[in-house]
Amino acid sequence: MALTNLTPARAFGTWQADPFGLALIIVLGGLYAWGVLRVTRKGERWPVARTLAFVTVGLGTIAVATLSSLAVYDRVLFWPAAVQNILLDLIAPLGLALGDPLALARRALPARGAERLGRAMRGPVVRVLTFPLVSTLLVLTTELCIYFTPYFEAALRNESVHRLMYLHLLAAGSLFVLPMLSREELLPAWCSHPVRALLVFLDGLVDALPGIVVMTSGTLIAGGWYGSQQRDWGPSPERDQALGGGLMLTIAELVGMPFLIAVFVEWRRAERVRTAELDRQLDEELATLPAPATPATPEAPAASAPELTRPWWETDQGVVGERYRQSRDSR
Repeated sequence: MALTNLTPARAFGTWQADPFGLALIIVLGGLYAWGVLRVTRKGERWPVARTLAFVTVGLGTIAVATLSSLAVYDRVLFWPAAVQNILLDLIAPLGLALGDPLALARRALPARGAERLGRAMRGPVVRVLTFPLVSTLLVLTTELCIYFTPYFEAALRNESVHRLMYLHLLAAGSLFVLPMLSREELLPAWCSHPVRALLVFLDGLVDALPGIVVMTSGTLIAGGWYGSQQRDWGPSPERDQALGGGLMLTIAELVGMPFLIAVFVEWRRAERVRTAELDRQLDEELATLPAPATPATPEAPAASAPELTRPWWETDQGVVGERYRQSRDSR
C-alpha cells in the first residue's frame, strides 16, 4: 500500500497491528501483572504509582514506537525511524525502570527463584554490563553503530533484523537506567545517590551526541534505501535526516530532567529509610539504658569516681544525639 503525505492528522490517527510489538507488550505487561498479583496475595503492598509508570510510560512508549505512525512510516521517511529508535533507547527503559521490575520479581518469586535472581544480578557479566561507564558507552555505541554501519539499512530491508534492532535498543537503554532507579543493589558501593545524579547528568550530555552527529552528517544514512522510495511528498532526504537528528537531540535533552528527578526522589526515599533505621536502633539502645541516678545533695556529696568514656549517643551532634537528649530531658 502506497503511503501518502504524513500530515498531523495521519501522524496521530495511523496505527498498525504489529505482531512483534504486540507480543512484546503482552509479555512484559503479563509478567509485571503476575508479579503484582503474587505480591498482593502475600498480603504485601505494591505501589500503584510504580505500576502506572511501568504501564503508561514503559509499555505505552513501546506501543507508540512499534504500533503508531512512526512504525508505519519508518521505511519511507528517516525522521520517524529516528524518533522510534530514541523512544526505545531512552524513554521506554525509563518507564520500565520506574516500575522497578527487579524488586517486584524478587518479592513475587519463591525463595529459591528470588535467590537465583539475586545471584544472576550479582554475577560478573551483569556487573560489567551495568557498570555506569560501560552502560553509558553501550548506549552511545549502539546509536552510532545503528546509523553509521550497514545495520540500519539491513533492518529496513529485513524484518527479523528490524525486530532485533528493537530489542537491542531497549536492552542497551535498560542496562543504564534500571540499576540507577532499582531498589536492588546492582551498582558498586561508591555509586551513591549523589554520584548517580552526577552520572545521569553526564549521560544526558552523552545521549545528545548521536542526534548532533546525525543532524550534521554530510553522508545520507541508508541513502540507497530511502532514495529508492520514489515519494513525491515530504522533505528532501537531506532535510529529512537533519529533522530526524534534531528530534533525536530534543528528545534526549527532554528525557534527562525526568530521569534526574527520579534519581532525586529515590535519594530522598533512601534517606528516609536510613533515618527510620537509625531511629529504631536508637530506641532499642535507649530502652536498655538504666535510669539516671539521683544527683547527690550538696550536704552529702557523692564519692568521686573515675571519669568514664561517655557513650557515643550522648556526644553525637546529629539526629541520634538529639533524640537521646530529648528522651533524657523528658524523664
